[in-house]
This record gives sequence, structure tokens and C-alpha cells, in this order.
Amino acid sequence: MLTAKLRRKISPRVINGHPWVFANEIDTVDSAAQDGDVVTLVSHDGRFVGQGYYNSQSQIRLRLLTRDSKAVINEEYFQDQIARCWSYRKQLGYTENCRLVFGEADGIPQLIIDKFNDHFVIQTLALGIDRWKPAIVAALEKIFQPKGIYERNDVPVRELEGLSQQKGFLSAPFDTSIKIQENGLSFHVDLDKGQKTGYFLDQQDNRRAIQHIVRDAEVLGAFTYTGTFEVHAAHYGARSVLGLDISASAVEMANANAALNGLADRCRFETANAFDVLKSWGKEGKSYDVVMLDPPAFTKSRETIQKAITGYKEINLRGMKLVRPGGFLVTSSCTNLIQPELFLQIIEMAAKDARRKIRQVTYQTQSADHPIVWGQENTQYLKFLIVQVQ
Repeated sequence: MLTAKLRRKISPRVINGHPWVFANEIDTVDSAAQDGDVVTLVSHDGRFVGQGYYNSQSQIRLRLLTRDSKAVINEEYFQDQIARCWSYRKQLGYTENCRLVFGEADGIPQLIIDKFNDHFVIQTLALGIDRWKPAIVAALEKIFQPKGIYERNDVPVRELEGLSQQKGFLSAPFDTSIKIQENGLSFHVDLDKGQKTGYFLDQQDNRRAIQHIVRDAEVLGAFTYTGTFEVHAAHYGARSVLGLDISASAVEMANANAALNGLADRCRFETANAFDVLKSWGKEGKSYDVVMLDPPAFTKSRETIQKAITGYKEINLRGMKLVRPGGFLVTSSCTNLIQPELFLQIIEMAAKDARRKIRQVTYQTQSADHPIVWGQENTQYLKFLIVQVQ
């Protein structure tokens, strides 16, 4: 049994349930332990803490899989864990498209599996779980008999684990341009070239939240990506919808999504830099009943949080200035480094600078198939807010 021992004086975070063990929290590791091995973690006085995968190349030396000393980490273990994840999603009503496995929140650190009906996309973001990729694929094949499995490990975070970026088929090749159904609508999804795993499942519940405020409204959407919020707005009865995104390929797919749902007459998309356009349109006096903002993460490190705060404040200020009195601002932030309280403070500061009064309509987080574990900040990352702007 390979063992890693904790230092005597560390915070109680690990003992109290957090799955990450940092380099400065470990006293000794068995010399036979190789990067990627499953090792047993014990306290400074030898008491069992958990089992997890080890990597000397990562600042997070150990990622805990289980607190059960009797658990055997093998192919059957991962099959059982994925089956448990699927049972949980079905209990919540996510039977077609969902995040099947959400890493640490599901007890399988750094494993992401998104289910798009009969197709699956996998990310293995740490060396330890990457070693078990064949077992993960075997489990999916046994539980679901999928039409296809695709790997989207083309993400820089893998390099922190000594892993290369890569993507490709983990099953027999298939057409990676697929269609899915969400809230009664159809959407094109490109599993190979789309952002992240091809589609943002984490907003699927939030997209339903706009259905009443967009009815008979003139709607502007910025940072639209492939237009899911905007197509929903048109479906829910908006009079007109205009979406903006800087990516020409995203705009092309967004227009295709509008056409796919028979909404191209009321919903269209244009390629534009949203920052510049919102600023210039505010000066020109343009206005809308509803403005929707879904910007990318403005920071991926704590060193640039202040820059992100400035960016979020500026884009929301510009958005508010375009909302007609009594209209609505729909806004999101997708970085866990901007905590919920800070996000709401940013919106409040933007409202003061815009000299607009706001009142909250709804505040939500990511859809429930992306579970949140209290005490693990990285599991709560999405903030979704609707306010009336007066």
C-alpha cells in the first residue's frame, strides 16, 4: 500500500472533507509512489484519511477519491461511481442532456463527462484520472451503449499536470456535428470545434427563467456564442431579437439555430465586438426592453481578479444604459473566482454608476446537474441574475 502522510500542523480543511491536498500539506510520500498512482493518505499520526491519485508535478499533490479505507480503486469502482452519477441525474429529471459527471462535486476529481443524448464528451484534467480513461470509456459503453464518445482534452489546465492537450474519438468515429433538444427547442452542437465540450449545459435551467420577461419585447443579446438564450427569447414570444458575438463561426451557427427552430424572421445574429458596440449604442441613445449578457470568464487566476471586476462592472453598466425604464437586464458570470457576493456587489456598483435603480427578479446558479458541494468553492462557479432596471 502506497502512503502519503500529512504534516502535523495544517488547516482542518482536508480532514473536514475537502478533496485537494496541496504540496505544502504533505510531510512524506512513499518513494515507490509514481505520478498518477492511487495512494492512501494518512494523518501525521498514521490515521486513515482517504485514497486518491498522486502527482508530484502538480501543486495539488493528491486528489482524494474516497474516504472509505476498504474501497478498491479499479475499473468496477469507476463503473459504480458513474452509475451513481447517472442515477442522481435521473432523480433530478436530467435524462437527455446533462453533465453526467462534475469532477469533485461527484467524487471523481477532474473528470468531466457531458451527455448529449446518445453522445458523450469526456475531459480528464488530472494525471490520476487520465490513467483511468479506458475504464471510464468501458463504463460508459456498458451503462449507455452510446452512439459515440469524444475526448475534449484540448485545455491548457492539463499542462499543469504534465499532460499534453489532445482531442479525438474514444469510440468508433462518428459525425461530431449533432443536434440536441432543450426546452422544446433544437440546437446544433459541434463536439469537435465548439467551446468547452461543445455546448454550455450549465445554463439550460436559466434559459427557461427568461420566458415571461421577453414576451413581446425587443431583445438584445451580447456574447451570444451559438445563440441559445436568444433563440429561447424568440421562442418565448419576443417581438425581435438581435444577438452579437465576436466569433463569425459562432454567429453562423447561431443563425442556423434560429432557422432550425423556424425563428429566423424574429431572431438574427451579427458578428461584432460587444464591448465596443454596447458603448457606442449607449451614446447613440439606442434602447431595448431586455438586454442579455453572457460574457466569458474575465479571469482564470487570482492575480487578475481586479481586472475581471472592472470588466464585469463595465459591461453591465453599458448593458443597463441600453435598457428602457422598466425593462430587464439578464446577466451572468462563469468564473468561480468571482464569488456570488462579489458578483452582486459588482452589479450594484454598475447600477450606481449608470444612475439606474434595479430590483432583483431572480438569482440562480448553474443547473442542478452541476451539483454544488458546500465548502468546495470550485463547484459553485456560475452566477445568473435578472434585474428590472428602472
